[in-house]
Amino acid sequence: MRKLIFGMNVTLDGYIAAPGDVIGWSAPSDELFQWWLDQERANDLSLYGRKLWETMSSAWPTGDQQPDATPAQIEFARNWRDTPKVVFSSTIDKVDWNTRLVTGAAVAEITRLKAEDGGPMSIGGATLAGAAMRAGLIDEYALVTHPALVGGGTPFFTALDSWVNLNLVETRTFPGGVVLTRYETRR
Repeated sequence: MRKLIFGMNVTLDGYIAAPGDVIGWSAPSDELFQWWLDQERANDLSLYGRKLWETMSSAWPTGDQQPDATPAQIEFARNWRDTPKVVFSSTIDKVDWNTRLVTGAAVAEITRLKAEDGGPMSIGGATLAGAAMRAGLIDEYALVTHPALVGGGTPFFTALDSWVNLNLVETRTFPGGVVLTRYETRR
């Protein structure tokens, strides 16, 4: 069975985006960007909701061709293109870059993908990850907390029907007061 990991940059008050989908508070240091690259390299499959897909697919297909791209950004762009992806959306009709589109029954498809043999899968996008959380499908949470308060927006965690108990498995600090906390779901 595959492991499903939900990790995002998050504000201290728990948001992955400020009102208006603003994420300018989350500019990563080189060290943090390298950590995200290492996480992405470890995944066999990336699952995206529509909004995150649109953000990622607007930047990374040509991220390695930008004149100011760092070596890590070049590698991230190449890895992003090469990694198989699944986008869950009922409002778009076409995806590119080694990606498959699923238009319905997200929880059923994520459950099916988890049951397959293979390496870890990442999941991103508040709505999609929220559905997986409520269904008890997420095995690991990685919160990269930035020292910013935005007062509202898109929360990292969704409302749940029951508690989810977690075990802390890693903490790490990054430049700029950014703190990683990684938890595994206690089963």
